[in-house]
This record gives sequence, structure tokens and C-alpha cells, in this order.
Amino acid sequence: MPQREAENDSIESVNFEEAENSTYTDYDFGGVLHDDHTDNHLRDNTYLYKDDNSVITMYLTVREGNASEGTDHTWEEINSYSAYYYDEEGIDRYKAEALLQVGNERGIPEGNLGYGETTPNAIVQIRGQTSSRNPQKNYKIELKPNKGSWNGQTTIALNKHMTDGLRFRNKMGFDLLSGIDELMSLRTQFVHLYVNDLTDGEDEGFEDYGLYTQVEQLNKTALRTHGLDRAGYLYKINFFEFFRYEDVIRVTTDPRYNKDEFEKYLEIKGNDDHSKLITMLEDVNDYGIPIEEVIDKHFDMENLTYYLAFNILTGNYDTQSRNSYLYSPLNEDTWYFYLWDLDTIFRKDENDILGRIEAGSWERGISNYWGNVLFQRCLKSGEFRDALDSAILDVKDYLSREKLQGMVEEYSSIVNPYLFTEPDISQVLVTEEENKEIAEKLPDLVDEYYRQYKESFEKPMPFYIGTPEKSGVRMNYFWDASYDFDQEDISYKVIVARDLECKDIVTSYEGEWTSFTEAMLPAGEYFIKATATNESGYTQDAFDYYETEDGKYYGIKCFYVNLDGSISEYTVTE
Repeated sequence: MPQREAENDSIESVNFEEAENSTYTDYDFGGVLHDDHTDNHLRDNTYLYKDDNSVITMYLTVREGNASEGTDHTWEEINSYSAYYYDEEGIDRYKAEALLQVGNERGIPEGNLGYGETTPNAIVQIRGQTSSRNPQKNYKIELKPNKGSWNGQTTIALNKHMTDGLRFRNKMGFDLLSGIDELMSLRTQFVHLYVNDLTDGEDEGFEDYGLYTQVEQLNKTALRTHGLDRAGYLYKINFFEFFRYEDVIRVTTDPRYNKDEFEKYLEIKGNDDHSKLITMLEDVNDYGIPIEEVIDKHFDMENLTYYLAFNILTGNYDTQSRNSYLYSPLNEDTWYFYLWDLDTIFRKDENDILGRIEAGSWERGISNYWGNVLFQRCLKSGEFRDALDSAILDVKDYLSREKLQGMVEEYSSIVNPYLFTEPDISQVLVTEEENKEIAEKLPDLVDEYYRQYKESFEKPMPFYIGTPEKSGVRMNYFWDASYDFDQEDISYKVIVARDLECKDIVTSYEGEWTSFTEAMLPAGEYFIKATATNESGYTQDAFDYYETEDGKYYGIKCFYVNLDGSISEYTVTE
């Protein structure tokens, strides 16, 4: 894997607006020309990435717009509600008009976006889902048609990354990707944001909103910019484990097609002819077709293995079924994974300091992907595992301690002056000393993640616990079988208790069966904890977990015995 070198040419030297409206082919624009590459590997446009981590300044003047555009809302309204409020109410997110200007701390240089303008050129709203609950919001700024672009982008996403104590992990992740030939990346930029709120009827000037990270949005414009097929297929994976989901994943001409239900799994960002997606999913879920044939027909082995290798070696655990895109060119069968949302990389030491119970148990190494039908089938293939091993070693060599240390030192020198002053200091997760400790330890985490990867092959794979069933005057407990790569015998330990810590035990089981029956329990709340252990003594938790404010308790399922004797599973409601 040759390290991709950043070009010296400034990104501003490329006229993206002309390129977007031109008839250039993918090859003309610098990307991979699929017809001339029999291996179908994706390659990014290296000139897009500048070796520059400077901070640019954005000035946002917010005004109430009009009802026809849905922009007749105040800045206070926009910042008062999370995404869950809009979902519950079944309404669009509140928006306002805005004038976006880009410059530096001294103002807007001539020729920059918004220079000399006084009328709105954009629409602003909050962005994100879980993050929208945070006191400091993320923003989506959409430039209006014919109002220009910034670095070839008309949608500007500004992220606070409040759950990241270092506040630079997402940028670091994409910058690392830009140096890996086998994976695609996106452009990023540190942004210092100022906002002048005119929706309250007063003009009090610009207020400092602190430091943000801007990440290029993966859309049709970005596909063209990166030399890909803007007419192709692009899906944002919201929560999708590659099961067929016949009742939801349908073609648009099917009278039963429901776009809202479809997009709970896959958000449609490109071509909406889903027939090619369905063909791929049918083959992935057809166990009569060897997975090697499925990969050869529908995927790129390089893309699959390097995607997993990067996630595993950076500890990017929240990627089992989301935080990625699926892309396929219009006239090809091949699907590619495109990484998105990297602010969970290198989190181990920060989680330890903050007492977070997450990214533990099965969320390490290959077991993290065992619940995804595509990756489970891939991992059962010796050919795939050999290719993954090769990719792991290649990426591990690239993620050297020296490289990571240099990046961390540079990012910290840029971010910390903002992070530990107002307005961001009031929302920091860790102290300056803790921040320094986390940053110093980060370059050593690759070795730890590699150890976890190797160990994950020695453990049984995680499995799901079933909801107990009533059988006359008795209860039947059951769970899926685990899997062992060395074909060792597996035994199970199951505890049923009244408390989350599983100390107040009401019944238990140890043995090689995947079910047992006991007397009916009285009405109440109960917890099942299940683990699998192989002959070598390695133990694995069940997939199920119970989440509290402290984080996840792995291998535990909560259920209720109701007053009428029925049994129901505990479900999380937002």
C-alpha cells in the first residue's frame, strides 16, 4: 500500500463549478476509469487533499425567511429541538435563511464566498441525530442555487463532535484515509464559526461559536469531484446488516414500496432504481452460492478487506451496521464501502478515563462484524481471512507510531487553544491534563487493536439470546449457537436474575445445549446473561446488551413476565 502523497496544488485552483456542468468523463476528472480497470479498484483524486490543517473562519448571518421555503424560524427555535422532536411530530426540521461568508479572523477577503454580499445566500438547520441532543449543535448550511460554492461544495456540514474529548478524531480519520490508496476519503477543514443572529430583531454583531470540523458531504457532487459516477447508486447505511428485508427493500414501482420505511435502513442518495441492490442482497443471503462467488460478482475484495482493516486497527467500532455508504457505478455490478463518521476512532483510553462502558466485549476485532450477514459469510471464508490478514498488516505498517504521534501533536496544537477557552471550554469532556494523557497514548493504540484482532479469532463468536417463551406452567430459555473458527466444542453459561448485575439469581444453566426449561417465574423484570466458552478457555458474551448512562452491559437481555403470565422483551424507546 503506497502512501498517497498530498499534492502541492491548491484546491482553489480547480474550477469545480465548471467541472460539475461539463461533459468530462470520470477519467478526464482524475478518478478511476472503470472501463479501463479490469480489477475495478477505486482510486481517489489525490490532488484534492492539501497538507494543510489551518483554521478558516466562517461568518453566518441568520435571518428569518419565508413560509414557502420553510425558513420562517428563529435561530432560537432552530437550536431548541433535537432530531427526535421532529421525528415525533412528523415535521421537517426548522430552518432559517443565512448569509455565509468565508474568510479569516480579519474578515472576508475579496473573491471569497460572500464577499461584499448583504442578502442571504444559504439555508441553515441543525444536522445529526443523537448529536442533536447536545447543547452545542451541528449545522447543515445549504447554499442556494446560483449562489456559488466553497471548495466545490454547496452543502457545508459543521460538526462539534461534543462526545470526542480531543475534538479532532473525525478529521484525523479522513486525513489518514487520504493516504491509503485502497480506500476513498473526503475533504475536511477546521472551521472557526461566528454567528450573527438577526432573527431576534436585534443586530448585536457576531458571536463566537468556537471550533468546528467541516467534512465534505458524500453526494452526487462529491462523487463527480472524486472521479466517481455521479449517476451511480449511493446509499447511506443508517442501520443495515445486509439481510434481505423483503418487506421493505423493494423497487420503487412496487405498489407496496414505502420510501420512509426503506430509508430507516438505507438512505437514498443516488440512483433510486433498487433492482441492482436487491439482486446483490438476494445473492448475499443465498447460502447455496459460495461467498467467494458472491464477492467476485458483487464486491471488490480489496475494498472489503481494507475497509475492515482500517476500522479494526483504529478501533472504529460503530461500523457493524451503520456509519458508512454503499456506492456502485451505474453500469457495474460492483458495490463499494465508503467510510463516514470517524469520531469513534482511537477511543479506548478516553473511554477508560471517562468510565464509559463501550467498545468492549464483542465490539473488538472481527467479532464486531459477526452480526452482519455479509461480513459473517466473508469471515467464514479462508480466502477472505487470508486477504484480510494481508490488509491488516499493510494498514498497520501505514499507521506507524511516528506518523500518528506527529498528527496528534499537530492537531492538538491547533484545537486546544479553542477547546480550552470560551465558548467550548464549558462543554469539554476531559481536563487539559487528561486531554494530554489521552493524546500521548493514542499512537500506541494500534498495537492494542491489533492484539484484539488476533485474539478475536481465538474466541467463540457472539450470538443472540431469545426472548423466553411460556410452555404450560414452565418457561423455555433459548439462544443461538456460537461459532468457533477452530471447530472447538462450545459450552454455555446462562444466568437468569432479578438485577442487572446478575447477583440475585433465580435460575441458571451450564452445558453444551442451547436451551433449557425451568418453572414459570412470577411477574416482574428479569435479566438473562449468557456467555460461550470454547475448549481453549476463551469466553465470549452474547450480542445482546443493556445500556445505561454508564454505557453498555454486554451479554444481557432484559425481559418481563407480565401479570397475565405472558412474556415480553424490554425495548429501548428514544
